[in-house]
Amino acid sequence: MCSQAIRNKGEILPGGVIIVDKPADLTSAGVVRRLKRLPGIKKIGHTGTLDPFATGVLVCPINQGTRLSRFFLHDRKKYRATLRLGEATDTQDHTGQVVAEHRVGNISRNAIDEVFSRFKGDIRQIPPAYSALKHNGVPLYRHARNGNPIEKPARTVHISSIDIRNIQLPDIDFDVTCTAGTYIRTLCADIGKQLGCYGHLRQLDRMESCGFARDDAVSLAELETVESAGQLEAFVIPMAAALRKMPAYTADGGLAKKIMHGRPLSAIDFSGDDPIIRESARQSGHIKILAPDQRLLAVIHVPEDKFDYTYCCVFHYQ
Repeated sequence: MCSQAIRNKGEILPGGVIIVDKPADLTSAGVVRRLKRLPGIKKIGHTGTLDPFATGVLVCPINQGTRLSRFFLHDRKKYRATLRLGEATDTQDHTGQVVAEHRVGNISRNAIDEVFSRFKGDIRQIPPAYSALKHNGVPLYRHARNGNPIEKPARTVHISSIDIRNIQLPDIDFDVTCTAGTYIRTLCADIGKQLGCYGHLRQLDRMESCGFARDDAVSLAELETVESAGQLEAFVIPMAAALRKMPAYTADGGLAKKIMHGRPLSAIDFSGDDPIIRESARQSGHIKILAPDQRLLAVIHVPEDKFDYTYCCVFHYQ
């Protein structure tokens, strides 16, 4: 039996999330493949692809935690990026072939500020031809590599903030906070066009994702030094803690038993005046249900009418 198979035998960790500081020159799927070899991990995924050349926060749910992935997919992201002016590439980043060039010239700071300000708020983006979005079940980048680039319809994304950090033409360093699904390389290409000299993404670092920041992340190299599930557990954020923005309700013994048996739930199972229930019902949102020991029992959806609560997922522990 190979040594790697031996490392995978034994204890399986409880569900949770590992926040990885992704290195450059490695795909997000490649990070997942390497983490899956670690002791204690049976299932693993990630909640937002980073391009191979990009670095930064990659949220990786493990084991039962993979069932929480959908609650992270649509959260906001924050990036630190470098825009290189003067060149357009077919991939909209520095890995592609240059397809157009224009002298940058002496662009004023006021002109740069004015163009950047146009991209704050709701904007329309055409997804890049070299992306993982699919057309007829095939990723767009495969169509593009086969000489048949597909243009998807423009879609609306939201830029909460976009702040210039440094200008040393032809490069502009900036930070951007945006909704999931925003393409920073498309943003760079569009800014370059409006400045009249083309542009592409030179560097990209994800600083925040799904409520997790760089301070929460651990390097892949450090993770790969662990030799037991017990050692790896120190880097795992438990499921209840990982759902940072979701309101919590602690169940008593009777409610916990009812949930573990999958019985229907309604408002009468909860404290009618509990502010968590009231606010979640007002927003038609989700609540995480905790056991008395604060482990995650379930995630439920609370409709506006506060009746017929729906189970999103229920978790069982040995």
